[in-house]
Amino acid sequence: MDTLASLIRSRAAETPSSTYLEDARSERTVTFGDLGRLVGEWAAAFNADSVSPGATVVLDVADPLSFAVAHLSVVASGRRGVPVNPGGTWGEILKAVGLGSCEAIVTDRAEPGEADVVLIRPDAATLAPAGSPAAASEPLTTAESPGSVILFTSGSTGQPKGVELDEQQLLFVARAIAEHNGLTAADRGFSSLPLFHVNAEVVGLLSTLVAGATLVLDQRFHRTGFWELLAERRITWLNAVPAILAVLAKSGPAVPPEGLRFVRSASSALPEAVRTAFAGIPMIVSYGMTEGASQITATPLGQEPRPGSVGLPVGDEVQPRDADGAALPAGEIGELWIRGPGVVTAYFEGRAADRFDDDGWLRTGDLGHLDDDGWVYLAGRTDDVINRGGEKVYPAEVEDVLLEDARVREAVVVARPDPILGSVPVAYVIPADLELPGDVRASLVADLTTRCDAELPRFKRPLEITVVDDLPRTPTGKVQRNRTRDMVAGTSNA
Repeated sequence: MDTLASLIRSRAAETPSSTYLEDARSERTVTFGDLGRLVGEWAAAFNADSVSPGATVVLDVADPLSFAVAHLSVVASGRRGVPVNPGGTWGEILKAVGLGSCEAIVTDRAEPGEADVVLIRPDAATLAPAGSPAAASEPLTTAESPGSVILFTSGSTGQPKGVELDEQQLLFVARAIAEHNGLTAADRGFSSLPLFHVNAEVVGLLSTLVAGATLVLDQRFHRTGFWELLAERRITWLNAVPAILAVLAKSGPAVPPEGLRFVRSASSALPEAVRTAFAGIPMIVSYGMTEGASQITATPLGQEPRPGSVGLPVGDEVQPRDADGAALPAGEIGELWIRGPGVVTAYFEGRAADRFDDDGWLRTGDLGHLDDDGWVYLAGRTDDVINRGGEKVYPAEVEDVLLEDARVREAVVVARPDPILGSVPVAYVIPADLELPGDVRASLVADLTTRCDAELPRFKRPLEITVVDDLPRTPTGKVQRNRTRDMVAGTSNA
């Protein structure tokens, strides 16, 4: 059975001088030979500090290369890594420490607080544990027990839940992604997504490791000089999310560097303005979740994404079901259930056990349908459905109509309490041009209202459309619908 340790060991032996990681903002690099050596040094540091095999290690690291090396070292050495948002407070870090069996925190913050566990600092220059002599290294052997990570769901619709993924699940999905994307050792990927979330870890770090390729990491997304940076770094594929692509689309048609093979977009279908701006560039549109170790569906490379679709299942099964749990035929919207080698069968500490059935299926909380060819289309979340006087309104159906206007970068439809109907749909749209003056915004609202009147039945039409510059978001850029709903409810009750 392949393990993360054996994969790193083989890469270090076969292509020791090939570059694995590059820092987008400096000349720092990590070769596969470096990675093999550094993982051994981190294992020695854990052992020297009496961090037990199988123990939990919290990773509070902002520097992307330091995070990547320390995180891979934790898992490869048979321990459980818990990546956290390095922008959080020390109190939030200590909450992660309280998850159980935590024996260490790896942190690069300037002034960490006090903790009842070992604190280990990475050296940003060497990427080894600070103060660790170069000779202090453990042989890179397969751990007695598999390593794992606990990642937290994005929290776009409620409180994040802990999801524990073992290295076999992570590697299965990483291999599926590498194969699906046709990655080879000649590829050079780029990612500025948060490394404490599943996408950047599996789609970025692990699929690149599986392919023996190179990944350029940026600590955050920078719009200015973006395409120039990709050209300078000879990027062949881009790992992004719709929010990033929407910002880039604002500047007009994309100007990709020569050699860019494809752009991969995660989490949802693309708005019309983004599809127009990226016309002619191969695009992989995907859907995933932490519980599935990132990717669940994706557009086949080389095929044009179908409007509104997030592609075909990749290594997993996807099944829409009705409220009674019965499978639905093509074209009918239901809650999506998923099953596969990369899908968890329980949440950390057994929480939300009712979301799993006896056959290994997970109830995702996402609504959607399949077409006759098996392509998946999302329709929002189960708790996003708006019950307007007994009629169900799926936000995605309304958002798709609003997004047909190329002047709209993003659209979000949520429920507003109504004393008679129970709730009514209201829409927020973010314009492609945030500099639109007030009269032009009013004209946009009027045009969108006319469009909804023409394309939607009366009960699905938003009662109000508001143009805004932004909405509450998660660290990965997803709109927090729960906070948006709370904002709307607060306004309506004021």
